[in-house]
Amino acid sequence: MKTAPKKLLIITYYWPPAGGPGVQRWLKFVKYLPDFNIQPIVYIPENPTYPITDEGLLSEVSNKAIILKNKIFEPYQLAGFLSQNKTKKISSGIIPNKKKQSVLEKAMLWIRGNLFIPDARKFWVNPSVKYLKKYIQEHNIDTIVTSGPPHSLHLIGLQLKQDLNVKWFADFRDPWTTIGYHKQLKLSVTAQKKHKELERKVLNGADTIIVTSNTTKVEFQALTSKPIEVITNGYDIEKVDKQILDSKFSLAHIGSFLSERNPEILWRSLAELVDEIPSFQNDLEIKLIGAVSQEVLQSISEYQLDNYLNNLGYVSHNEAVVEQRKSQVLLLIEINSEDTKSIIPGKLFEYLVSERPIIAIGPKDSDFTSIIKSTNTGVFFTYDQKEALKNLIKSYYNLYLNQNLKVNPVGLQQYSRKKLTEQLAKLITRN
Repeated sequence: MKTAPKKLLIITYYWPPAGGPGVQRWLKFVKYLPDFNIQPIVYIPENPTYPITDEGLLSEVSNKAIILKNKIFEPYQLAGFLSQNKTKKISSGIIPNKKKQSVLEKAMLWIRGNLFIPDARKFWVNPSVKYLKKYIQEHNIDTIVTSGPPHSLHLIGLQLKQDLNVKWFADFRDPWTTIGYHKQLKLSVTAQKKHKELERKVLNGADTIIVTSNTTKVEFQALTSKPIEVITNGYDIEKVDKQILDSKFSLAHIGSFLSERNPEILWRSLAELVDEIPSFQNDLEIKLIGAVSQEVLQSISEYQLDNYLNNLGYVSHNEAVVEQRKSQVLLLIEINSEDTKSIIPGKLFEYLVSERPIIAIGPKDSDFTSIIKSTNTGVFFTYDQKEALKNLIKSYYNLYLNQNLKVNPVGLQQYSRKKLTEQLAKLITRN
């Protein structure tokens, strides 16, 4: 006789029609949790301010999920009246270069970092606690998950843990005080202390911490003795027809291209190859899909690569998958900082199953290097390996000319969304 499903309350901000990588993790967990006899109950804002939307993701919401909604007040709703474009960029993590920030941008960053701690969704905490306490008690729920960022959602979990003693899992899709953009928020000493204190309270208040990389696990182990589990992001089976490869030698970057990710060694390598190989200038295409910072576009222009740029802007998730499978080479760029070694971009796992070679650039000892190496899907470079990068691009170009540019991935199954959900389900139902 089959037992009744275990109820799991999932508290998340990003949910369809939100677009971008933040929505994918729990959208996919929710899709597969019923297969492991867990009933997902998803609590989301009723009137959120999403920087990007993707209506196509609504069709991917599991019909077995129970969705709860509650109104949220967000300062971004008011800030949008001042500058909708600047507000959307800052709320999605695209922060202009320090030297090029306008007075308005500087003011918005200061307000974001010092007045809205831990973030601008903090006003949802108290109404959510009130709403969810009643729901949890009425429906006999004993296990909850909070997913951040925004990390204010962990404060909902902290309060519910204190008031109801529910079993609480705090899921960190990204780190808190060491994430790349945190230092750019013009934090006062008092604000920095407040962020650190809230982070410490959450890490020591949750029953179990879930993180997406080993580096974040090590970082958090210095702050808490609570158990920490690594469950990476992953790939799902996409309903996409087999694609004909681009006729051009296309190098595609999918996702937000931040100012700090600007890979000058890549632009310099491409510019030199354009000068050195006559056919290269006829074949090259730089394909950017997603929000791109002005600094990145300016660098491309400075290296006289404008004629090879195909800037598609933000597209739906399904279109992004199509484009990456058509591309000759996929680019994975991370900020050159000690703080970003722990970041494993969600798009990496979709890259892995695209059957296209990956060129990755990032800080030394980045967590994603071992994944790329162990799956035989590409090559990683640090920011000081310009000649090695140039030689690889040249090698890939020659394979492209011979219609033999491909990869032979291995060991991908461990990163499938269903396999990862099985790992999560075992963790949730343990004890």
